[in-house]
Amino acid sequence: MITKPKILVVDDEKDILDLVGYYLNKEGFIGIFAQTGEEALKKVEKERPHLIVLDLMLPTISGLEVAKILKANPEFAEIPIIMLTAKTEETDVIVGLELGADDYITKPFSPKILIARIKAVLRRKYKIQKEDPEVIKIENLTIYPNQYEVLVDDKKVQLTTSEFKILLTLAKKPNWVFSRGQIMDLIHGEDYSVTERTVDVFISNIRKKLKKAGSLIETVRGIGYKLKK
Repeated sequence: MITKPKILVVDDEKDILDLVGYYLNKEGFIGIFAQTGEEALKKVEKERPHLIVLDLMLPTISGLEVAKILKANPEFAEIPIIMLTAKTEETDVIVGLELGADDYITKPFSPKILIARIKAVLRRKYKIQKEDPEVIKIENLTIYPNQYEVLVDDKKVQLTTSEFKILLTLAKKPNWVFSRGQIMDLIHGEDYSVTERTVDVFISNIRKKLKKAGSLIETVRGIGYKLKK
């Protein structure tokens, strides 16, 4: 695990930046701050943060557009993003997840919960444990749990941390049917506010990235999903 992670917080409200900055400093993180999308893109290039907390409602360039630009650039595409939004529309969250965001939290929010989410994403993204569990191999799909690495035909597949967790959950119990609710409870905990549509977006993204191996994930109508073996 990186010793002093750099966290870029992007929000046009200075009070929020100050509040989040206080908690980041308290937890030993290095806080970097931006109030516009343009400023955020410059900070990413200059500071190379380990994680970005990105408000969707920004002046001139929206948070979604910032995420789209970053994910389209191979140099920055792997930086995890936690979306921060006051919007209640499900569409905004779904679009963000489709772009590759790792997590989201809605305003008003508890700084302690945000810090917990930041820690969880960093842990999943960067930590490699000393003891490797058994590698999971199903047909042309190979999963290395502690490395958070997925291979299809020996070629690495780039998944977000949430996508990886879902795939790993399915792969650990092949042919076991998981409901949409079970999948999200396992990944984010029962306090995570999601809908069935959000789960479907995650599964769709995973299938696309796995290409032919994506057919291993089977929809069980009216229930959820399973990974065939």
